[in-house]
Amino acid sequence: MTFSYSIKSFDELTNHEMYDMLRLRSEVFVVEQNCPYLDLDNKDQKSFHLLYYVDNQFAGCTRLLPKGVSYQEISIGRVVITPSHRGLGLGVKLMEASISGCEEKFGKGSIRIGAQYHLSKFYQSLGFVEQGEVYDEDGIPHIEMLRS
Repeated sequence: MTFSYSIKSFDELTNHEMYDMLRLRSEVFVVEQNCPYLDLDNKDQKSFHLLYYVDNQFAGCTRLLPKGVSYQEISIGRVVITPSHRGLGLGVKLMEASISGCEEKFGKGSIRIGAQYHLSKFYQSLGFVEQGEVYDEDGIPHIEMLRS
């Protein structure tokens, strides 16, 4: 298997890349998780998008947000892997690439995420620490986490 990724601003995304990304986010966050919510929140235009590939096939993506868009800190959001590529250890690879991408695009700094609570241990393994209390976001328990 070969792994690769690209990081693009909103304006650099091709129509096909945008479609793949938004389709996957809708497939997982809305349909699979049975959570009707407005994915298109006007933050994509201010963000960079990491597109991850396995053997040149789209396998997942994240959104890299500069300070001040979601939080005071840099942030990573919309972390998602295609159902067909789960179980290959891509979660770690995707997040490591995203952390490096944040440093490349925004410089070194703390990164805050709003994690689905059941994934807290996964994010802790990447250096994130729980902050505050568990909260409900669109019917799913979440917790803020910070990587200093």
